[in-house]
Amino acid sequence: MKRRDFSLGAAVALAVAQLPLSAQAQVIGTLKMMIPANPGGGWDQTGRALATAMQSAKSVQNVQFENKGGAAGTIGLAQFINSAKGDPNAVMMGGMVMVGGIVLNRSPVNLAMVTPLARLTSEYLVVVVPAKSPYKTLAELLAAFRADPGKISWHGGSAGGSDHILAGLIARAAGVDPTKVNYVAAKGGGDAVANIVGGHVTVGISGLGEFAEHIKGGRMRALAVSAPTAQDGIPSLKQLGFEAVLGNWRGIFGAPGISTAQRDALIAALRAGVESAAWKETLAKFGWESVFLAGDAFKTFVEEDTQRITGIMARLGLTK
Repeated sequence: MKRRDFSLGAAVALAVAQLPLSAQAQVIGTLKMMIPANPGGGWDQTGRALATAMQSAKSVQNVQFENKGGAAGTIGLAQFINSAKGDPNAVMMGGMVMVGGIVLNRSPVNLAMVTPLARLTSEYLVVVVPAKSPYKTLAELLAAFRADPGKISWHGGSAGGSDHILAGLIARAAGVDPTKVNYVAAKGGGDAVANIVGGHVTVGISGLGEFAEHIKGGRMRALAVSAPTAQDGIPSLKQLGFEAVLGNWRGIFGAPGISTAQRDALIAALRAGVESAAWKETLAKFGWESVFLAGDAFKTFVEEDTQRITGIMARLGLTK
């Protein structure tokens, strides 16, 4: 199935220089992974699956996890910057959600303060309602939204993240002021599922992989996906007449102050993991696209995506 086309795609990835043999041969004893979110969400899923893949590829022996949620990952980011400086075996999950959170919250810490290692995955977002919702289609939901925007509660990840941005894009495409979106941020992936399935919110947004089992199990009703075309039988927003296409990327970062050789050793270990059968099985299970991009090319991508997301949020009136 067709996924989001990144501006720095396969052509840039092919241009990344081969890592030195010394980096390729190194096996990491214990990898310390900061997941700047509560358990159950996309970063948690991705980080733990990646760790399993790296261990199956024997590029890492052990992995220690720390979950530190809050403020679109910027609380965990601040802790990582302060505690992991110069540590060649410390890594942190991150992605587009963190980029938006940094912009929205005018965070004193940002991704320029850590070491970009690799972009890993991309997935489209799905718009769902509880199974017992009176809204059977996106058209019905948006009719109610236009009539009384504040009455419709939109539930997703951290404020400023990809879920929040998509809610704003849908609002604008539907002719509603994006600043009128009643956005309720979840504390974590498990919290979001409970709130949606329990009917405590009107509509939920998250990565398709995070909600797939609940959609298939009949606990949620999928109304649309943020892809250019239908995904898993779910119509795309674009097909339904709304120009709102958005892919959510996730990546991994090293500690501040590590050397180029230490960075390359981490990238080699990551590359071994993403080339493993275990990782390929994870991609298929969650419907993620592999968009591996490493080192300097990933650094450039993060810089450009920060500018892109800043512009989108400004146009939607989501910046403070």
